[in-house]
Amino acid sequence: MATLITGLGLVGTSYAQLALKRGEAIVFYDIAPRKDFLAKKLGTANVTVVQRDVRDLPALVETIQNHKIDKVIHTAGLIGGKVAQPIYTGMQINVMGTINVAEAVRLTGVKRLVQISTMGVYDRRLEGPHAIEENFYRGPGEAYGNSKVAKELMVEAYQRLYGFELIILRLANVYGVGHFAGGSGGGEMVQNLLQTGIKGGVAKINQEQARDFEYIYYKDLGRALDRAATVGLSAPTVLNVGTGVVVAFDDLVRTAEKLLPKLEVEIIPGTKPRSSKQPMVITKAKQVLGWEAEYDLEAGFKDYIEELKALG
Repeated sequence: MATLITGLGLVGTSYAQLALKRGEAIVFYDIAPRKDFLAKKLGTANVTVVQRDVRDLPALVETIQNHKIDKVIHTAGLIGGKVAQPIYTGMQINVMGTINVAEAVRLTGVKRLVQISTMGVYDRRLEGPHAIEENFYRGPGEAYGNSKVAKELMVEAYQRLYGFELIILRLANVYGVGHFAGGSGGGEMVQNLLQTGIKGGVAKINQEQARDFEYIYYKDLGRALDRAATVGLSAPTVLNVGTGVVVAFDDLVRTAEKLLPKLEVEIIPGTKPRSSKQPMVITKAKQVLGWEAEYDLEAGFKDYIEELKALG
């Protein structure tokens, strides 16, 4: 059997790197797959790439049937401000695409769906003095976060009716070598920061990106995904996947400057950043997956810098 990964990006390849070592067959499904990125992340590994749209239900069903898929990891979709550019298209891709994935799972009898969600589902307007557990209020009111809430609600409804295994992972901001075509502003900012520091120069960062945030390194995420795809499940599960630490933007910059002395940072004035005040509670992920993050920010940056240097 095989795993279908919708979206050929940093999240999906972080899983594939480990699954391939187990001899698992991997099929990527992406409307515009970047073969150069695939080569950077997986080298010459034998994977299948299907160039189709998640809004195309017949193509999803055909792909699952042709490749005897028993697990689906749904990562495809737009991120951040891209969901609202324009919002109708963003919602079609994110929400209708997810409905199609759930329907394809139902029609083909796929055993497990791993739904990739985000800490962006939480309504930070209601944030208080406590770290955020999985039962915190959903729906922040903007296009991206609301679309991710809708995606969760769609797969939850399908699972309740049809009984497939479901695990939803709400990720902190993932960083690591990526292409960021889907719109991950936080991940792209970090990569720009480190690439500039390696070369030497001034990294220019828009003020709205200079926010306090919870991050997770892609290698830690890969291990969490690997467990989410393989651990025994007795019921649908929703898990926060992060470090349990909100990193102040100034600390992020100081860490990068410590490792890359040639780096300078310039903040371009603009929209005030919307920072996270509270981290996510990750106790449940430890209990269900037997997982916790191994990389703090400095360790993650050190590894990231070495990977960027190796890629040239």
